[in-house]
Amino acid sequence: MNGIFLLLGSNMGDRLYHLREACRLITARGIEVLQYSSVYETAPWGKTDQQWFFNAAIEIATDLSPEQLLSTCQSIEREMGRLRVEKWGERIIDIDILYYHQEALSSASLEIPHPGIPSRRFTLMPLVEIAAHGLHPVLGKTQQVLLDHVDDPLDVFRTHHTLAL
Repeated sequence: MNGIFLLLGSNMGDRLYHLREACRLITARGIEVLQYSSVYETAPWGKTDQQWFFNAAIEIATDLSPEQLLSTCQSIEREMGRLRVEKWGERIIDIDILYYHQEALSSASLEIPHPGIPSRRFTLMPLVEIAAHGLHPVLGKTQQVLLDHVDDPLDVFRTHHTLAL
């Protein structure tokens, strides 16, 4: 993937507002949002007894390193009131780094590309919308091919909502 891509998610309160507020805060920190996917309503992953999510992918431009970008995303999550109480639990906002250009890195705090990409329909559908032909730098497959072969049975529906302000 030649670009930096994030996945935004929310399943608490006004989900659309939270996604838009995350985009506003990302921009306020000097990060340019280049493109937005549509907003998708998705069944919860991992812990199914909770509200459905709104998810969207964005492509950004920044001079921040992957680690600095992670710190910025986590700072925005905290500012918006995210509490990390339970793995895969409900959240006001979740901001995941999916791809950072063609980089592949793994540390205690960050793995790029995001390891869940090939197995999560709710990640691949918005990614395909804005980068269908982008290659996964480790698997060497396009986002469209990954989506065509994903084994995730959870429901994902494109909504009429947009993140563009």
